[in-house]
Amino acid sequence: MKANDVILRTTAKLVVFIILAFAAHLFFAGHNDPGGGFIGGLITASALVLLALAFDLKTVRNVVPVDFRIVTAIGLLVAVLTGVGSFAFDQPFLSHTFAYKELPFLGKKELATAVLFDLGVYLAVVGVTMTIILSIGEDR
Repeated sequence: MKANDVILRTTAKLVVFIILAFAAHLFFAGHNDPGGGFIGGLITASALVLLALAFDLKTVRNVVPVDFRIVTAIGLLVAVLTGVGSFAFDQPFLSHTFAYKELPFLGKKELATAVLFDLGVYLAVVGVTMTIILSIGEDR
């Protein structure tokens, strides 16, 4: 029998967007300030877990119709290719570089290769965390 958690569901719909916005902020701030792909991935996974608690696992799978094992594999691939990419420029493994570019509407911004590595870590963390949580949640 399913409980009628109207307050939890209503609150979760709003809070999930706030959590995801905070995760995005931490992700993009990560190469200069505390944060990055790991903590951004954990916070994103916590937003998805909140959805699973407020609704159910079937709803989460319908809202986010991805296989999180594939997300994990893509994240690992991106992270490894970022590290190996430095060999193409005769640099040590996982060397980091950056440049300042003028972007439309944003002005002069720093573009760093560390963000690509953080993206791989982010995807791997979200994939692994959600695979574990959903596997545990499906056991009865």
